[in-house]
Amino acid sequence: MAERTLILAFETSCDETSVAVVENGTKILSNIVATQIDSHQRFGGVVPEVASRHHIEWITRCTDQALAEANVSYNDIAAVAVTYGPGLVGSLLIGVTAAKAIAWAHNLPLVPVNHMTGHLYAARYVGEFKYPQMALLVSGGHTELVYMKAEHEFEIIGETRDDAAGEAYDKIGRVFGVNYPAGKTIDEWAAKGEDTFHFPRAMEKEANYDFSFSGLKSAFINTVHNADQRGEKLNKYDLAASFQQSVVDVLAEKTMRALERYPVKQLILAGGVAANHGLRSRLDHDMHKYHPDVTMLQAPLKLCGDNAAMIGAAGYMCYQHGDRAGMDLNAEPGLMYGRMK
Repeated sequence: MAERTLILAFETSCDETSVAVVENGTKILSNIVATQIDSHQRFGGVVPEVASRHHIEWITRCTDQALAEANVSYNDIAAVAVTYGPGLVGSLLIGVTAAKAIAWAHNLPLVPVNHMTGHLYAARYVGEFKYPQMALLVSGGHTELVYMKAEHEFEIIGETRDDAAGEAYDKIGRVFGVNYPAGKTIDEWAAKGEDTFHFPRAMEKEANYDFSFSGLKSAFINTVHNADQRGEKLNKYDLAASFQQSVVDVLAEKTMRALERYPVKQLILAGGVAANHGLRSRLDHDMHKYHPDVTMLQAPLKLCGDNAAMIGAAGYMCYQHGDRAGMDLNAEPGLMYGRMK
């Protein structure tokens, strides 16, 4: 009978309090997520102090519920995994403190996990990873192309120089009057419109794999404000479609060129924006057309947002590689992977 290794995982990097129990990195026994969206909507985005307070209120309840739903006790747990960065420092500290307390009280190994590694490993629930591998990680605060020559080797080959894709969605959502988080609504509107505004595709043809969405955001806002000043009413579906087409074009173009430069066996799509249907459809098309020999794994829709199940999958991998932290583990809000030379 195969060995059963259970990881108790914590994720509190932003505005979701989540605790999960994961078996062997591939089976979710429980995945409790306490969302704070309602609390932050009135502010149009996440307020760090509010997020931290909610984590304090929910972390113990989520832990108890995760263990109960998985029908296990601390005696069954092999290790405790926790996101220690990147993210909001106050939010991270709640999860790190809870994980350290449990690890110390029950004499369990403490496994530190990079939040972005967690997003990447959400795709592990879809299929087995094969290396070398490329990942397009697109979330609220990050847009990165990460090359992995082998398991547990992460190197950034491209990243955003200003707003991440998810940030741009939320910022134009405010102009639309769409509640935070705006990505899902804009994706739905985009499916009903056409790219009639032809917004800029920043850095699309530059000889690098970096991204920039600040100019696109500004072009969108200026278009809307100029129309308002003239008393002109713009089609919201065409606006959404034009914005999204610009984002998708740049992400797809850079990813396809990265795959030409770095031959890989797999492409992973993960992160909150990976739930975007326009992006998923475009990458499906381009992969079949330009890289038919490279398989693509897309994180399940229900695991694209922040959750502890993805940390459990990544934590299992890190645990197998001997990653351990002491009781001096601290939050690292600016934590990153290494960069390619």
